[in-house]
Amino acid sequence: MARNPNNRLEKWEVAIVKAMIATPPRKNDQDILAYFTRPTRSINHARIKDIRDGRTHANVQPATNTELIQFLQAWPNVDGCGLHVIGDELLIKAREAMLQAVQGFNNPRALFKSEIYIVTAVIAWTYLLHAFYKRSGTDYRHKNREGEPLRTKHGADKHWELEACLNHATCPIDDVTKANLRFLIEIRHEIEHQMTKRIDDTISSKLQACSLDFNTAIKTLFGTEYGLDRELGVALQFSGIQRTQRDQLLRELDLPPNLLSAHLAFENDLPDEVIKDPKYAYRVAYVERSVNSRGKADQVIEFIRPDSAEGLEVARVLLKEAERTKYKPTDIVRLMQEEGHADFSLHRHPLMWKEADAKNPAHAFGVELRPGDWYWYDKWVDHVRARLA
Repeated sequence: MARNPNNRLEKWEVAIVKAMIATPPRKNDQDILAYFTRPTRSINHARIKDIRDGRTHANVQPATNTELIQFLQAWPNVDGCGLHVIGDELLIKAREAMLQAVQGFNNPRALFKSEIYIVTAVIAWTYLLHAFYKRSGTDYRHKNREGEPLRTKHGADKHWELEACLNHATCPIDDVTKANLRFLIEIRHEIEHQMTKRIDDTISSKLQACSLDFNTAIKTLFGTEYGLDRELGVALQFSGIQRTQRDQLLRELDLPPNLLSAHLAFENDLPDEVIKDPKYAYRVAYVERSVNSRGKADQVIEFIRPDSAEGLEVARVLLKEAERTKYKPTDIVRLMQEEGHADFSLHRHPLMWKEADAKNPAHAFGVELRPGDWYWYDKWVDHVRARLA
């Protein structure tokens, strides 16, 4: 668990301690300490004695009587997890932001699920890493060449954005989780500048992985008691998946070209082990099953061992369906020639796709990532193969 190595009091807290020492009824050091120690920060009672004896914080003025009364009336001033609203503000905001991201995505009436999730989840991760850096004593402010903190036009410190947090040498996040977050950041850069089409189905595996990664990170860095897994349960549906719904779910869906371009550009250089890692993209297969055991009849979700024959088959299907292969015209010509169609050429290929109106989006034969940069799917390759047969 990351902790501030000094476990020290903030200046405003020192002012309250001095006011408590000076205001009747008198409290001893142990009584005062009870107001300032909490699970995320341990304060030694000797620190209170040091303040009482004037050995530390001699230049801090005692809080006013009004400030002391306000502090006592608000105490303990904690959230439902025992986090202090002021002292643990960053951690509280991180938890709330991720909860809002997941709840927003799970809202059946929401139309822009992924966009809202990504923006809010990036905020959640940023606050979480700020909380980590603050506790570990790392200055997470942007600075100029002279080492002076940069400020906004209104005078506030400019703190690191998520990318800077991930790039710092002491970042506690593993490389696969970083890859997942960098992917979402790339998508966010696209969606914050223009409207998008519905993208939920295409990148939902990355969003699920992001949520699980966040829960793992917050419990590892700050304690299991702050995890979000006890806050949200399994989402219920009003009906099962009907045949028409199944066909819709199985239909090939595409990202808008600008997002697909960002998607491909980001993943081109990722090793296969990262692409397949559930920390990068978490995929779930829904399989309708009849049960022959009374003990399993009440289970909404059944977990299977990943190393079992059934688990290995599910993994094979999920990885196969994760990303569709895309072909350039030269790839298709080479493939057809290797299959025995030696006369098939780059001249014949455009004649074939023009005849079939293959670039019409309604046919889902391919996608234009950038103007003039067209990629073909397996569906088109099968069409070409059938025409040449």
